[in-house]
Amino acid sequence: MFWSRFRSTPVRLVRLAPNEGLPFFAGRRYMSKDVARDPMTGEAVSTGLPDIEPSLLTTTRTTSPKQLPASSKLLFGRTFSDHMLRIPWTEATGWGPPSIGPFSTINLTPAATVLHYAQALFEGMKAYRHKDGTVTMFRPDMNMKRMNNSARRLALPTFNGDALLECIRQLILLERDWIPKESGHSLYIRPTLIGTNGTLGVQPPNEALLFVICSPAGPYYPQGFKPVPLYGTTDAEYIRAAPGGTGAFKLAANYAPGVVAQKSAAVAGYAQNLWLHGPEHWLTEVGTMNLFVVLKGDDGVTELVTPPLDGMILPGVTRDSVLTLARNHVAGVKQLKGLPSQLKVSERPINMGEIIGAAQAGRLVELFGTGTAAVISPVEKIGYLGSDVIIPTGEDGMGPVSKPLWTELVGIQTGEIPSEWNYVAAK
Repeated sequence: MFWSRFRSTPVRLVRLAPNEGLPFFAGRRYMSKDVARDPMTGEAVSTGLPDIEPSLLTTTRTTSPKQLPASSKLLFGRTFSDHMLRIPWTEATGWGPPSIGPFSTINLTPAATVLHYAQALFEGMKAYRHKDGTVTMFRPDMNMKRMNNSARRLALPTFNGDALLECIRQLILLERDWIPKESGHSLYIRPTLIGTNGTLGVQPPNEALLFVICSPAGPYYPQGFKPVPLYGTTDAEYIRAAPGGTGAFKLAANYAPGVVAQKSAAVAGYAQNLWLHGPEHWLTEVGTMNLFVVLKGDDGVTELVTPPLDGMILPGVTRDSVLTLARNHVAGVKQLKGLPSQLKVSERPINMGEIIGAAQAGRLVELFGTGTAAVISPVEKIGYLGSDVIIPTGEDGMGPVSKPLWTELVGIQTGEIPSEWNYVAAK
């Protein structure tokens, strides 16, 4: 199976079974296109100038390599590797040659559109070192698809995802020593795209920069799972997203406004916000994570529920992976040990009234969040309108549905379980 295709004729990267070696280029260059503006959206659309071209990638190694940090002392997002990837874009010339160079500051004019109008988006993914030394990324094609969708939403330039992934692979090859060897550790990869032209005025940028930085990361729960308390945040307090807005895209502007809401939740004694929408208080997301609820039906069937992708909810890679594993279990494609045999998977709206009713009837099994950083994060209670709704958790902090799903996902990511979702970056 090949990496998913984006616009233009792509260089093909081959997905490999274990021990088959590295991905490779099929030897074709990318088609070139011109750039024009969509008259309705202002989006930069391709009509003839270059896309990202991995064959033009240059590498300049740092002359001052940093000492590798002790894995036991890693704090998420605090330590960065020696090198970074940069790819410039202009409306006049298209995507410029990619370059890998020392991790350093970015030179921006004070009038840069990213600083004034939040023309910025990003992705988050991880590279894992397996016991045999193989380095893989987990479903990075989905990150590229989502990154392009975010770029369209901001009228920033789109790109061929396969080409960017090959450039990222080369960066990982250079930085592979920064991937901790300890179990549960990884190299966090942060691709970012920003508008850089120095022109005041709300308009599509005519210059942009795509860059990628890497940060070694330890396990999210180094001392074992710790279920978190959530504060049910209603529209009367703060709003994370609304219909027709930007909640379904991974934009920088979506995150800063949530900080004050999280601070308010912390003051009230809760770890994160449970974002509730509308007068019915529909559940949407948990902090910056997707949300799952597990209910027990009167017929004995266990239902795994997650809110649908209605335009307000980010299409998370871990969310999609959980749904796929659960549906494969139901269909008999691959049944997971410990997962209930009678399982129903639903993408449907669910509100706090249903949560409270299920809790009172003893049918609320568990509630958890999903995301790249934590994979799965269990919840112990929801503070809602002055009282707490208690969520059942197991002895180890997880529930009967989240635990086998987490075990499978982590097994795939670390190479313990063979899967087509793993893409080999280095051997």
